[in-house]
Amino acid sequence: MKHQSLTIIRDEHSSLAAMLQSMRLMVERGPGDHPERFFDVLRAMLFYIDEFPERLHHPKESELLFPRVARSAPEVMGAIDRLERDHMNGERAVRDVQHLLLAWELLGEPRRAAFTEAFTRYVDFYLEHMRLEEQVILPEAEKHLSEADWAELDAAFAKNCDPLTGKYPPDPAYERLFTRIVMKAPAPIGLGED
Repeated sequence: MKHQSLTIIRDEHSSLAAMLQSMRLMVERGPGDHPERFFDVLRAMLFYIDEFPERLHHPKESELLFPRVARSAPEVMGAIDRLERDHMNGERAVRDVQHLLLAWELLGEPRRAAFTEAFTRYVDFYLEHMRLEEQVILPEAEKHLSEADWAELDAAFAKNCDPLTGKYPPDPAYERLFTRIVMKAPAPIGLGED
């Protein structure tokens, strides 16, 4: 049986991975002749990560998914502990990257290397985090969780409605943010220049 929460988690991971890859391409290319657009889009994308995955996606994994998997498959506790540490540090990590981006934008080229190094570490960390969830935790959840567990998880994750998955319209409060990302970010996330 296909569980809606698994589809939502994987869709959100996929859209986040695409955003991280778009950001990586942008950072590799640099601001070029359009520094204002470059910094504006990167700030918007980092804000999205801080707002959606950190505040909607991760808490549901930590509070609902991980405890159920830990009870039914204690052999994956090491992976769950690592993912929980990631979640606890994720908000601070994205804020640190946001600060370094602002320093580069406002203080110039001498701050670029610090941002690039921290950003690269952050993207690698995040992609590995999602890989661990998908290759270790989700398969164990599929094997062990009850229909009652799935009903609760499905109901909780259905409330996420992340518009970057392409399946939901943006919440009116975030419409401007998503329009900015989609119109200015390069593919695969947006329609902006490659």
